[in-house]
Amino acid sequence: MKLTIDQRWDLIDKIAKQTVTFGEYRHTLKDAIGELTVKPFTGIPIAIAVMYAFWSIFGSFAGFFTDGFFVRLFDAYWLPWLQEVFPGQGGWLYAIMVDAGGIEGGEFVLSDNCLESFGVLTSGIFVAIGVVLPAIVIFYLMLALLEDIGYMPRLAVLIDTMLHKIGLHGYAIVPTILSLGCNVPGVTATRILETKKQRFIMMTLLAIFIPCGAQIGIMQDVIPGLMGWILLYLIIGYFIFGYILNKIVPGKAPEFLIDVPPYRRPMLSNIGKKVWGRITGFFKVAIPFVLLGAAIVGVLYQIGVIRFLGDALAPVFVGWFGVPKETAGPLIAAFLRKDLAVAQLSVIEMTEYQMITAVVLVSIYFPCVATFAMMLKEGWKELLGAMAVLVVVVFAYGGLIHLIGILLGVA
Repeated sequence: MKLTIDQRWDLIDKIAKQTVTFGEYRHTLKDAIGELTVKPFTGIPIAIAVMYAFWSIFGSFAGFFTDGFFVRLFDAYWLPWLQEVFPGQGGWLYAIMVDAGGIEGGEFVLSDNCLESFGVLTSGIFVAIGVVLPAIVIFYLMLALLEDIGYMPRLAVLIDTMLHKIGLHGYAIVPTILSLGCNVPGVTATRILETKKQRFIMMTLLAIFIPCGAQIGIMQDVIPGLMGWILLYLIIGYFIFGYILNKIVPGKAPEFLIDVPPYRRPMLSNIGKKVWGRITGFFKVAIPFVLLGAAIVGVLYQIGVIRFLGDALAPVFVGWFGVPKETAGPLIAAFLRKDLAVAQLSVIEMTEYQMITAVVLVSIYFPCVATFAMMLKEGWKELLGAMAVLVVVVFAYGGLIHLIGILLGVA
């Protein structure tokens, strides 16, 4: 239906009469809180407190369900039952589907926990359901709550100046935080940025430096004491390479205007729909890739590809990055699922600094295949550009972390 100019103005008048209320402005407590959370002097400490509370609740919730319930369920009941009923113990199919086990004194020995069994039906399901799902649920619940009460636009305003240093603006906080849940919706959310330069920088930084909720969940479970250092290295890399990209990528990085809405009471129906939609997406996208990743890595181990790559790349892993050559396997698995790769790293014998380096490498090494597919949808030129940046970053930043360790005497 086409409207004339007069008809459009009439329609605007009707909508304004129904939606706009005129009267004397009264400064309420809600307005005062809104101002405190958007002004830098008070807003930044509040933002730090909000993020601290966010991650404290995240860690407590995920740890409670994983360590308090799922670890016992899978290690005490699910794994022993499968080890007993699945036929062909010691064979290649048994190793891929249930338990790769180990050799002690020349005899095949079964694993005693799901993280070390590396089977599709054991490690694959345990990582997806027992570790990642609780982390994803609480992450999306907290994010939906912050969105619904109106805090996210204030966070965008607060961080706008900092993000301008790397060619982005406050809206970039949305894909960044979404990627902490899953990189796939994070890459999609880069479309809210105005220019190609901004979208390219954002997509590249997300693919390299932002760990997904699944990876964070498994880190929280298997290496909780090292999470702070790993996240610190990723945050520093995010801003260093963002600054460099802003200098070398041609294009514009315009200012942004945002209408900050008032605080409002969250609606359970809205939160429920958001959380359900995002968790459903996790089941459709992530779980199949976790199981597929476990199967492919199991096959590669069985036919000797992992050992061959470990030997071939040993000079790079040991000499340049300072990590054991056994990390070749997890790095290959990281292309399919980074959470699975971190679980594999946790059972390799190495120092704490090597573990920090190895997990940072897993994070920046390559986007998982689901994120890779989503980046391809955004354009093959952008994907190739991001991959070129990624290769440079892996060698430059991985080598730099090793150098820092040498200078500190811990590598």
